[in-house]
Amino acid sequence: MTTTPTNSHHLSPAFPGRAPWGTASKLRAWQQAAMDAYLAQQPRDFLAVATPGAGKTTFALTLASWLLHHHVVQQITVVAPTEHLKKQWAEAAARVGIRLDPDYSAGPLSKDYQGVALTYAGVGVRPMLHRNRVEQRKTLVILDEIHHAGDSRSWGEACQEAFEPATRRLALTGTPFRSDTNPIPFVEYAEDAEGVRRSVADYTYGYGDALANGVVRPVIFLSYSGNMRWRTKAGDEIEARLGEPMTKDAISQAWRTALDARGEWMPAVLRAADRRLSEVRRTVPDAGALVIASDQDAARAYAKLLREITGAGPTVVLSDDTGASQRIEDFRHNDERWMVAVRMVSEGVDVPRLAVGVYATTVSTPLFFAQAVGRFVRSRRRGETASVFLPTIPTLLSFAGEMEVERDHVLDKPKKGDEEDPYAPEADLLKEAEQEQNEEDGDTGEQLPFEALESDAVFDRVMYEGAEFGMQAHPGSEEEQDYLGIPGLLEPDQVQLLLQKRQARQISHSRKRPDAEADLLELPAENRPVVTHKELLEKRKQLNTLVSAYVHQSGKPHGVIHNELRRVCGGPPSAEATANQIDARIAKVREWATRMS
Repeated sequence: MTTTPTNSHHLSPAFPGRAPWGTASKLRAWQQAAMDAYLAQQPRDFLAVATPGAGKTTFALTLASWLLHHHVVQQITVVAPTEHLKKQWAEAAARVGIRLDPDYSAGPLSKDYQGVALTYAGVGVRPMLHRNRVEQRKTLVILDEIHHAGDSRSWGEACQEAFEPATRRLALTGTPFRSDTNPIPFVEYAEDAEGVRRSVADYTYGYGDALANGVVRPVIFLSYSGNMRWRTKAGDEIEARLGEPMTKDAISQAWRTALDARGEWMPAVLRAADRRLSEVRRTVPDAGALVIASDQDAARAYAKLLREITGAGPTVVLSDDTGASQRIEDFRHNDERWMVAVRMVSEGVDVPRLAVGVYATTVSTPLFFAQAVGRFVRSRRRGETASVFLPTIPTLLSFAGEMEVERDHVLDKPKKGDEEDPYAPEADLLKEAEQEQNEEDGDTGEQLPFEALESDAVFDRVMYEGAEFGMQAHPGSEEEQDYLGIPGLLEPDQVQLLLQKRQARQISHSRKRPDAEADLLELPAENRPVVTHKELLEKRKQLNTLVSAYVHQSGKPHGVIHNELRRVCGGPPSAEATANQIDARIAKVREWATRMS
């Protein structure tokens, strides 16, 4: 695996000035380094992993131009996940002088084209058609977001059958990991020290490197909690706070209650996101925002709410709409504020002006989350910052706190007794998570056993570069506005300092000490009230372990003990508590356990 040097902005000898085959005159450092790695090896198969927004398309088309110009190949085949991306590839290729037919179906290719753009589904229908094409002429096959070739066994087998004879194969992905163990065609796997087979990339350019190089924007995650109430299929009414310890089923039902447009949570979060967008547009006038919805009914309901909030109807993109691609393209070039879409905009779609997002879907896989956030990180100029609004769901907060973690595709499940990898959950998680809201839940085959009744929203916290900031506040409050009003153009270190100042000011107000903010900011960085997400997660795990031990000692249920700790120590549920509040509860439960021993 190769990583990019951070200072190699040169052109290699293979690219003396502007290349005669029509590519850009200056590549980004990682693109140039990946080209150098490829040209040094001249491999038949090459897997490039680059974070969403880094410019995989430019790298691939530069390489394609070089291979055509030097007669290594005679034609290009691009395989993409969706119809929209297939057309987007054809348009990008045309800009560098490569003519791809995005509407090819069968028969001889017109002499006007140098190749075709297909979808994985299209290859799955007629693999032998495409095998015959690559057998007749030397072909470079570009497999965009190749993890999709593992979406079903038939797709993987079709790609293997169709492109096995290809002269060269270039595999691209922004998220090489999957939530299952289906092998991905043309990807090499190697055993690690524990005997687990992991994918091996020929070149990797992660989010952390891209962020350090200014290639992508940093992301501010704004999390919202609140009280949820729903009715089960048996007629029981349940109330819970979003983010507090619950069973998997209860988390799912509370989450879906929050996303119900008829409650108060979604309108409050959309209003907050629109205020954030207005602030960003002060310095980035064409900045846009996107709501990623779970299904078409939800998308239409959110569009109605946005019309009421903003006075203007948003662009609505539905996956079965024949005009979906054109709507995305129009939104890319105009200056409208909002777009609402189902999952088709979550991957690969290039709308660089998107700066604000609302994650309004129950899909909870790391692959989907990374691709969704990738829609907002495409950098255009220094100082731009992305803002993504989330429900307070522990899984999502973990993903947000570990944006810079690089993962590979794992073929082997952890052995029984091994520590579970949260980035490689059970094989059917992705399929289950991507169900529409009125489909079956889990493995029961029954309808979702709840009816959303009501919800409210509470501003919970801000996460930035793995650290957490903020104190709980009502929507529309001064405390919330402190974070929504962060300027749209700031350097990353300025964002960090501003968040620290906001939190210090709020702590000073809560303590009613006017000098607290100055005192806090004068402390060494490690003593400031800023704890990384990983550190806070460890504290919560420690508290839960101690509570579990006390359950056996006292005979009281978990919930009773957690409620008693909140009553005695104060503060919100442990999923939303600060590090100091968690520490106080750890000390208290230890004190109780000592008394009983």
